[in-house]
Amino acid sequence: MKVELIRWTPEPEDTIAAAARLCYSSADIARIVERMQADKARDLVRKLAEMGHYSPFEHVSFTFAIEGVSRALTHQLVRHRIASYSQKSQRYVGEEGFAYVVPPSIRANPRALAQYKQIMAELQQGYAQLAAMVDKEDARYVLPNACHTSIIVTMNCRSLLNFFERRCCTRAQWEIRQLAWKMLALVREKAPTVFARAGARCDIDGTCPEGDMSCGRWLKGGRRGV
Repeated sequence: MKVELIRWTPEPEDTIAAAARLCYSSADIARIVERMQADKARDLVRKLAEMGHYSPFEHVSFTFAIEGVSRALTHQLVRHRIASYSQKSQRYVGEEGFAYVVPPSIRANPRALAQYKQIMAELQQGYAQLAAMVDKEDARYVLPNACHTSIIVTMNCRSLLNFFERRCCTRAQWEIRQLAWKMLALVREKAPTVFARAGARCDIDGTCPEGDMSCGRWLKGGRRGV
């Protein structure tokens, strides 16, 4: 999995603070932007987060380039609706000899791994044979969820906080959880105050919405990372 942050709103926390202050100020926007910088901006952003006032966070966005992930991951990713996605098309791009993701449980089991590789080899061969006879858009129907894909994703801060809350959780599927933590590390470098407490619900406030399906780490105050 390769995850890069390729674009972001300049001075993200200053932008959020200026947008928030505008709602309660009679000053012109230029003066507000001039005032809401550095420590003053960070203090306001921290207060907004504590109060749950997230609409100003929508003025800041981050764009990620993601490669070497599975279609199983992107099927989950695009369920996060307030975002923009551009993904490599299997309709137009050939997948002969496609690369694929191997889940950890399969990699750790020699018999399962051997069978998995055999199945993938058969699918690679089957796809190549079909692609020689019909259009790629029809041959792709035999491609597996494990197939590597590339996707560019843009989300605003509010959407990212929601994404991290759900996908950094240990109850999230392993691959998208790994992606979420990588994305969080990247945005935290650019907007540390915004994402200071981002993560699963137990990282945010020490609670867990999973009920009987909880992993139990919220009882220990949560922990960061995977």
